[in-house]
Amino acid sequence: MTTTTSARTVLFHELGGPDVLTVEDVELPAPGPGEVLVRVEALGLNRAEAMLRSGSYFYQPALPRSRNGYEAAGVVETAGAGVTDFAPGDLVLTAANFNLSAHGVYGDRVLLPESAVVPRPAGLDAVTAAAVWLTYTTAYGALVRWAGTAAGDQVLITGASSGAGTAAIQVARRAGAVPIATTRTADKRRRLLDLGAEHVIVSDREDVVAEARRLTGGRGVDIVLDAVGGGFFRELGGAVVRDGRMISYGWLSEGPIELPRAWPLTVHGYNNFVVTGSADERRRAAHYIGSGLADGSLRPVVGEVFDGLDRIRDAHRLMESNTHTGKIVVRI
Repeated sequence: MTTTTSARTVLFHELGGPDVLTVEDVELPAPGPGEVLVRVEALGLNRAEAMLRSGSYFYQPALPRSRNGYEAAGVVETAGAGVTDFAPGDLVLTAANFNLSAHGVYGDRVLLPESAVVPRPAGLDAVTAAAVWLTYTTAYGALVRWAGTAAGDQVLITGASSGAGTAAIQVARRAGAVPIATTRTADKRRRLLDLGAEHVIVSDREDVVAEARRLTGGRGVDIVLDAVGGGFFRELGGAVVRDGRMISYGWLSEGPIELPRAWPLTVHGYNNFVVTGSADERRRAAHYIGSGLADGSLRPVVGEVFDGLDRIRDAHRLMESNTHTGKIVVRI
Protein backbone atom coordinates (compact mmCIF):
# COMPACT_ATOMS: atom_id res chain seq x y z
CA MET A 1 0.00 0.00 0.00
CA THR A 2 1.41 3.39 -1.08
CA THR A 3 1.46 6.16 1.53
CA THR A 4 0.81 9.70 0.32
CA THR A 5 1.25 13.12 1.92
CA SER A 6 -0.97 16.09 1.20
CA ALA A 7 0.92 19.27 0.36
CA ARG A 8 -0.36 22.80 -0.21
CA THR A 9 1.37 23.68 -3.45
CA VAL A 10 1.55 26.74 -5.69
CA LEU A 11 0.71 25.84 -9.31
CA PHE A 12 -0.11 27.73 -12.48
CA HIS A 13 -2.13 26.50 -15.46
CA GLU A 14 -1.52 29.31 -17.94
CA LEU A 15 1.08 31.97 -18.66
CA GLY A 16 0.59 35.42 -17.20
CA GLY A 17 1.15 37.75 -14.28
CA PRO A 18 1.13 36.96 -10.55
CA ASP A 19 -2.62 36.30 -10.59
CA VAL A 20 -2.16 32.99 -12.48
CA LEU A 21 -0.54 31.49 -9.35
CA THR A 22 -2.94 29.33 -7.33
CA VAL A 23 -2.56 27.38 -4.09
CA GLU A 24 -3.86 23.81 -4.40
CA ASP A 25 -3.74 20.54 -2.49
CA VAL A 26 -1.41 18.01 -4.12
CA GLU A 27 -0.86 14.40 -3.05
CA LEU A 28 2.82 13.48 -2.86
CA PRO A 29 3.88 9.82 -2.83
CA ALA A 30 6.29 8.47 -0.25
CA PRO A 31 9.93 9.11 -1.19
CA GLY A 32 11.26 6.58 -3.66
CA PRO A 33 14.87 5.41 -3.90
CA GLY A 34 17.21 8.40 -3.74
CA GLU A 35 14.44 10.87 -2.79
CA VAL A 36 13.66 12.98 0.27
CA LEU A 37 10.45 14.60 1.48
CA VAL A 38 11.16 18.10 2.79
CA ARG A 39 8.85 20.15 4.98
CA VAL A 40 9.34 23.71 3.74
CA GLU A 41 9.78 26.49 6.30
CA ALA A 42 10.57 29.43 4.00
CA LEU A 43 10.86 30.23 0.28
CA GLY A 44 13.28 32.64 -1.37
CA LEU A 45 11.98 34.23 -4.58
CA ASN A 46 14.06 34.54 -7.73
CA ARG A 47 13.54 36.46 -10.95
CA ALA A 48 13.65 33.21 -12.92
CA GLU A 49 10.36 32.18 -11.33
CA ALA A 50 8.55 35.28 -12.57
CA MET A 51 10.02 34.66 -16.01
CA LEU A 52 8.88 31.02 -16.03
CA ARG A 53 5.38 32.09 -14.99
CA SER A 54 5.19 34.65 -17.80
CA GLY A 55 6.79 32.44 -20.47
CA SER A 56 10.02 34.43 -20.86
CA TYR A 57 12.44 32.02 -19.15
CA PHE A 58 15.00 30.10 -21.22
CA TYR A 59 12.65 27.11 -21.19
CA GLN A 60 8.88 26.95 -21.14
CA PRO A 61 6.76 25.62 -18.24
CA ALA A 62 5.04 22.25 -18.58
CA LEU A 63 1.48 23.49 -18.92
CA PRO A 64 -1.36 22.93 -18.23
CA ARG A 65 0.02 22.21 -14.73
CA SER A 66 3.34 23.67 -13.69
CA ARG A 67 5.09 23.97 -10.36
CA ASN A 68 7.48 26.84 -9.63
CA GLY A 69 10.23 27.84 -7.22
CA TYR A 70 13.95 27.18 -6.95
CA GLU A 71 14.81 28.05 -3.38
CA ALA A 72 13.58 26.82 -0.01
CA ALA A 73 14.79 26.21 3.53
CA GLY A 74 13.25 23.25 5.30
CA VAL A 75 13.55 20.03 7.26
CA VAL A 76 13.86 16.48 5.93
CA GLU A 77 10.75 14.56 7.02
CA THR A 78 11.40 11.18 5.41
CA ALA A 79 14.09 9.69 3.19
CA GLY A 80 13.79 6.98 0.56
CA ALA A 81 15.88 3.86 0.14
CA GLY A 82 19.53 4.46 -0.63
CA VAL A 83 19.65 8.03 0.73
CA THR A 84 22.90 8.26 2.67
CA ASP A 85 23.63 11.95 3.12
CA PHE A 86 20.37 13.05 4.77
CA ALA A 87 18.11 11.74 7.51
CA PRO A 88 14.79 12.85 9.04
CA GLY A 89 15.27 16.01 11.08
CA ASP A 90 18.17 17.36 9.01
CA LEU A 91 17.96 21.06 8.19
CA VAL A 92 18.44 21.61 4.45
CA LEU A 93 18.33 24.07 1.58
CA THR A 94 17.21 23.23 -1.94
CA ALA A 95 20.05 23.31 -4.46
CA ALA A 96 18.18 25.00 -7.36
CA ASN A 97 19.53 22.42 -9.83
CA PHE A 98 16.25 21.06 -11.15
CA ASN A 99 13.50 21.78 -13.66
CA LEU A 100 11.10 24.29 -12.12
CA SER A 101 7.96 22.80 -13.65
CA ALA A 102 8.69 19.32 -12.34
CA HIS A 103 10.27 20.02 -8.95
CA GLY A 104 9.42 23.62 -8.07
CA VAL A 105 9.48 24.11 -4.30
CA TYR A 106 6.60 26.57 -3.78
CA GLY A 107 4.70 24.48 -1.26
CA ASP A 108 4.62 23.42 2.37
CA ARG A 109 6.12 20.04 1.45
CA VAL A 110 8.13 18.98 -1.58
CA LEU A 111 9.54 15.71 -2.87
CA LEU A 112 13.04 16.02 -4.31
CA PRO A 113 15.98 13.93 -5.46
CA GLU A 114 18.70 13.70 -2.81
CA SER A 115 21.00 15.59 -5.19
CA ALA A 116 18.63 18.59 -5.04
CA VAL A 117 19.24 19.39 -1.37
CA VAL A 118 22.27 20.64 0.55
CA PRO A 119 22.87 21.03 4.30
CA ARG A 120 21.67 24.32 5.81
CA PRO A 121 24.55 26.41 7.21
CA ALA A 122 24.72 26.21 11.00
CA GLY A 123 22.96 28.87 13.04
CA LEU A 124 20.67 30.24 10.34
CA ASP A 125 16.94 30.65 10.90
CA ALA A 126 14.72 29.53 8.04
CA VAL A 127 13.98 33.02 6.67
CA THR A 128 17.66 33.99 6.50
CA ALA A 129 18.58 30.57 5.11
CA ALA A 130 16.09 30.99 2.26
CA ALA A 131 18.07 34.06 1.15
CA VAL A 132 21.42 32.28 0.97
CA TRP A 133 21.96 29.52 -1.55
CA LEU A 134 21.03 30.81 -5.00
CA THR A 135 22.16 34.39 -4.38
CA TYR A 136 25.61 33.43 -3.17
CA THR A 137 26.19 30.51 -5.54
CA THR A 138 25.37 32.85 -8.45
CA ALA A 139 27.82 35.51 -7.29
CA TYR A 140 30.47 32.99 -6.25
CA GLY A 141 30.15 30.93 -9.42
CA ALA A 142 30.30 33.91 -11.76
CA LEU A 143 32.90 36.05 -9.99
CA VAL A 144 35.12 33.50 -8.25
CA ARG A 145 34.85 30.21 -10.11
CA TRP A 146 34.57 31.64 -13.63
CA ALA A 147 36.00 35.18 -13.67
CA GLY A 148 38.71 34.55 -11.06
CA THR A 149 38.07 37.89 -9.39
CA ALA A 150 41.22 39.01 -7.61
CA ALA A 151 42.34 41.74 -5.23
CA GLY A 152 42.27 45.12 -6.91
CA ASP A 153 39.88 44.13 -9.70
CA GLN A 154 37.22 46.74 -10.33
CA VAL A 155 33.84 45.03 -10.75
CA LEU A 156 30.75 46.70 -12.20
CA ILE A 157 27.58 45.06 -10.83
CA THR A 158 24.30 45.99 -12.53
CA GLY A 159 20.91 45.46 -10.90
CA ALA A 160 22.85 45.53 -7.63
CA SER A 161 19.83 45.81 -5.31
CA SER A 162 18.61 42.29 -6.19
CA GLY A 163 19.42 39.28 -4.04
CA ALA A 164 22.20 38.18 -6.40
CA GLY A 165 23.39 41.78 -6.75
CA THR A 166 23.76 42.36 -3.02
CA ALA A 167 25.53 39.00 -2.76
CA ALA A 168 27.89 39.99 -5.59
CA ILE A 169 28.92 43.14 -3.73
CA GLN A 170 29.94 41.04 -0.75
CA VAL A 171 31.64 38.34 -2.83
CA ALA A 172 33.67 40.99 -4.68
CA ARG A 173 34.66 42.60 -1.38
CA ARG A 174 35.67 39.21 0.01
CA ALA A 175 38.07 38.79 -2.92
CA GLY A 176 39.63 42.20 -2.24
CA ALA A 177 38.02 43.65 -5.38
CA VAL A 178 36.32 47.04 -5.75
CA PRO A 179 32.55 46.69 -6.31
CA ILE A 180 30.85 49.46 -8.32
CA ALA A 181 27.08 49.03 -8.10
CA THR A 182 24.34 50.33 -10.36
CA THR A 183 20.73 50.94 -9.42
CA ARG A 184 17.91 52.72 -11.19
CA THR A 185 16.85 55.01 -8.34
CA ALA A 186 18.74 57.22 -5.90
CA ASP A 187 16.82 55.98 -2.86
CA LYS A 188 18.83 52.72 -2.92
CA ARG A 189 22.25 54.41 -3.02
CA ARG A 190 22.81 54.60 0.73
CA ARG A 191 21.75 51.00 1.30
CA LEU A 192 24.14 49.70 -1.37
CA LEU A 193 27.02 51.72 0.09
CA ASP A 194 26.22 50.30 3.52
CA LEU A 195 26.34 46.79 2.03
CA GLY A 196 29.87 47.36 0.77
CA ALA A 197 29.68 49.01 -2.64
CA GLU A 198 32.64 51.32 -3.18
CA HIS A 199 30.60 53.49 -5.55
CA VAL A 200 26.97 53.54 -6.69
CA ILE A 201 25.84 54.73 -10.13
CA VAL A 202 22.18 55.76 -10.41
CA SER A 203 21.28 54.74 -13.95
CA ASP A 204 18.10 56.84 -14.20
CA ARG A 205 20.15 60.03 -13.99
CA GLU A 206 23.76 59.06 -14.72
CA ASP A 207 25.48 57.55 -17.75
CA VAL A 208 26.67 54.18 -16.47
CA VAL A 209 29.55 53.82 -18.92
CA ALA A 210 30.80 57.39 -18.47
CA GLU A 211 30.56 57.13 -14.69
CA ALA A 212 32.36 53.78 -14.61
CA ARG A 213 35.16 55.29 -16.68
CA ARG A 214 35.32 58.35 -14.44
CA LEU A 215 35.35 56.33 -11.22
CA THR A 216 38.22 54.20 -12.54
CA GLY A 217 40.29 57.20 -13.65
CA GLY A 218 39.49 56.57 -17.32
CA ARG A 219 40.83 53.01 -17.16
CA GLY A 220 37.56 51.07 -17.14
CA VAL A 221 36.46 48.09 -15.05
CA ASP A 222 38.03 44.65 -15.16
CA ILE A 223 34.76 42.72 -14.83
CA VAL A 224 31.09 43.41 -15.57
CA LEU A 225 28.44 41.26 -13.89
CA ASP A 226 25.22 42.10 -15.71
CA ALA A 227 21.64 41.21 -14.82
CA VAL A 228 19.99 43.46 -17.43
CA GLY A 229 20.97 42.19 -20.88
CA GLY A 230 19.36 43.52 -24.06
CA GLY A 231 20.99 46.50 -25.73
CA PHE A 232 22.35 47.65 -22.39
CA PHE A 233 24.84 44.77 -22.40
CA ARG A 234 26.32 46.07 -25.64
CA GLU A 235 26.67 49.56 -24.15
CA LEU A 236 28.47 48.18 -21.10
CA GLY A 237 31.31 47.05 -23.35
CA GLY A 238 32.43 50.67 -23.35
CA ALA A 239 33.12 50.48 -19.61
CA VAL A 240 35.55 47.53 -19.79
CA VAL A 241 39.33 47.51 -19.95
CA ARG A 242 41.16 45.85 -22.81
CA ASP A 243 40.92 42.06 -22.36
CA GLY A 244 38.30 42.53 -19.66
CA ARG A 245 35.57 40.06 -18.73
CA MET A 246 31.82 40.52 -19.18
CA ILE A 247 29.32 38.13 -17.60
CA SER A 248 25.65 38.04 -18.53
CA TYR A 249 23.47 36.17 -16.05
CA GLY A 250 20.05 37.85 -16.26
CA TRP A 251 17.47 39.21 -18.69
CA LEU A 252 15.73 42.11 -16.95
CA SER A 253 15.58 43.91 -20.30
CA GLU A 254 13.28 42.60 -23.00
CA GLY A 255 14.76 41.54 -26.30
CA PRO A 256 17.89 39.58 -27.22
CA ILE A 257 21.23 40.30 -25.58
CA GLU A 258 23.40 42.37 -27.90
CA LEU A 259 27.15 41.80 -27.90
CA PRO A 260 29.54 44.72 -27.42
CA ARG A 261 32.09 45.70 -30.05
CA ALA A 262 34.79 46.76 -27.60
CA TRP A 263 37.17 43.95 -28.52
CA PRO A 264 39.31 42.35 -27.24
CA LEU A 265 37.30 41.09 -24.28
CA THR A 266 35.78 37.85 -23.04
CA VAL A 267 31.99 37.50 -22.89
CA HIS A 268 30.45 34.71 -20.85
CA GLY A 269 26.82 33.68 -20.50
CA TYR A 270 26.65 32.37 -16.94
CA ASN A 271 24.27 29.61 -15.88
CA ASN A 272 24.24 28.64 -12.20
CA PHE A 273 23.97 24.93 -13.02
CA VAL A 274 27.77 25.13 -13.45
CA VAL A 275 27.99 25.32 -9.65
CA THR A 276 24.88 23.45 -8.55
CA GLY A 277 24.94 20.61 -11.08
CA SER A 278 27.67 18.40 -9.60
CA ALA A 279 28.25 17.10 -6.10
CA ASP A 280 31.84 18.38 -6.00
CA GLU A 281 30.87 21.89 -7.09
CA ARG A 282 28.02 21.95 -4.54
CA ARG A 283 30.54 20.93 -1.87
CA ARG A 284 32.89 23.75 -2.86
CA ALA A 285 30.08 26.31 -2.94
CA ALA A 286 28.73 25.18 0.43
CA HIS A 287 32.19 25.56 1.98
CA TYR A 288 32.62 29.01 0.47
CA ILE A 289 29.22 30.16 1.74
CA GLY A 290 29.63 28.56 5.16
CA SER A 291 33.03 30.11 5.74
CA GLY A 292 31.80 33.51 4.58
CA LEU A 293 28.82 33.41 6.91
CA ALA A 294 31.08 32.34 9.77
CA ASP A 295 33.60 35.16 9.31
CA GLY A 296 30.91 37.76 8.61
CA SER A 297 32.06 38.67 5.09
CA LEU A 298 28.79 37.28 3.70
CA ARG A 299 25.64 38.77 5.26
CA PRO A 300 22.34 37.69 3.67
CA VAL A 301 20.05 40.59 2.82
CA VAL A 302 16.31 39.95 3.29
CA GLY A 303 14.27 42.69 1.69
CA GLU A 304 10.77 41.73 2.79
CA VAL A 305 9.02 38.75 4.36
CA PHE A 306 5.49 37.60 3.46
CA ASP A 307 3.67 35.17 5.74
CA GLY A 308 1.97 32.17 4.17
CA LEU A 309 1.65 30.63 0.70
CA ASP A 310 -1.49 32.70 0.16
CA ARG A 311 0.79 35.76 -0.12
CA ILE A 312 2.75 34.35 -3.07
CA ARG A 313 0.98 36.64 -5.55
CA ASP A 314 1.84 39.71 -3.46
CA ALA A 315 5.44 38.55 -3.21
CA HIS A 316 5.64 38.22 -7.02
CA ARG A 317 4.12 41.67 -7.45
CA LEU A 318 6.80 43.15 -5.23
CA MET A 319 9.53 41.30 -7.11
CA GLU A 320 8.31 42.71 -10.42
CA SER A 321 8.08 46.24 -8.99
CA ASN A 322 11.88 46.29 -8.44
CA THR A 323 11.38 48.50 -5.37
CA HIS A 324 12.98 46.11 -2.87
CA THR A 325 16.62 45.57 -1.92
CA GLY A 326 17.77 42.01 -1.27
CA LYS A 327 15.78 38.80 -1.20
CA ILE A 328 12.00 38.46 -0.95
CA VAL A 329 11.07 35.58 1.35
CA VAL A 330 7.77 33.81 1.95
CA ARG A 331 7.57 32.22 5.37
CA ILE A 332 5.45 29.04 5.51
